[in-house]
Amino acid sequence: MNAWASLRLTMKGLMLRRGPMMTTCAEFETFVLDYLSGDLPRGNKRVFELHLKICRECREYLANHKRAVTLGKAAFEEPAAALPDEVPNDPVKAILAARSAPD
Repeated sequence: MNAWASLRLTMKGLMLRRGPMMTTCAEFETFVLDYLSGDLPRGNKRVFELHLKICRECREYLANHKRAVTLGKAAFEEPAAALPDEVPNDPVKAILAARSAPD
């Protein structure tokens, strides 16, 4: 890592830890589900969105999380769809058995 990148990370860390109305990346992670579901209180939402404006890594984390949720939902849209040939049999059997088990 070059000196500028190191300085940028240090300054970002100081802003996120010591700035008014700021949250750390670890704290940000605890709010993601509530933010996406719309259950995050207004004050926390403002802090969350301010963190997003400053932190590229957390913007990427949020985008990846949204993508994972979308892919997970899409995987169960067509339960009778044919599986690709490259999917191994044993894990598929376990997953199918778990899906058909009563709750």
